[in-house]
Amino acid sequence: MSSLGVISGIISGMILFQTSVVAPIVFTILDAESASKFLRKIFPRFFLTILLFGVICLSISLFLKDTQGIIVSSVTIISMSISYLVVPATNRARDEEKSNTFRRLHTLTVVLTLFTLLANLSWLLPI
Repeated sequence: MSSLGVISGIISGMILFQTSVVAPIVFTILDAESASKFLRKIFPRFFLTILLFGVICLSISLFLKDTQGIIVSSVTIISMSISYLVVPATNRARDEEKSNTFRRLHTLTVVLTLFTLLANLSWLLPI
C-alpha cells in the first residue's frame, strides 16, 4: 500500500473510531454538561487533525502527481476546513437553544465527515 493509502487509512480509522466508539461512550457515561464540555474540546481537534493529514496527503500527491491523491486530499481539506469553521456557530446555536440552526450545522459536519470517509476509502476501489 502506498503512503497515500496509509494516510487515508489513518483518516478513515480516526473517523470510524470517533463515530463508533468515542461518541456512543460519551453519551452513555457522561452527564449532558460533561459530554458537552468534552465534545467541544475534541471535535475542533478532530477536524484539525484530519485536516493536517489531508495537507500531508496533498503535498505528497502533488509531488507524485497522483490525481486520485490530489482529489481525495482536496476533499478532505475542504470538508474538514468547513467543519472546523462551523464549530463556533454550532456551539452558539446550542447555547442559544436555536435547535433548527444547531441541527442544520451538525448535519452539515456529519455529512462532510461521511464524505471525507468515503473519499478516503476510495483507495480500496480498483481503478
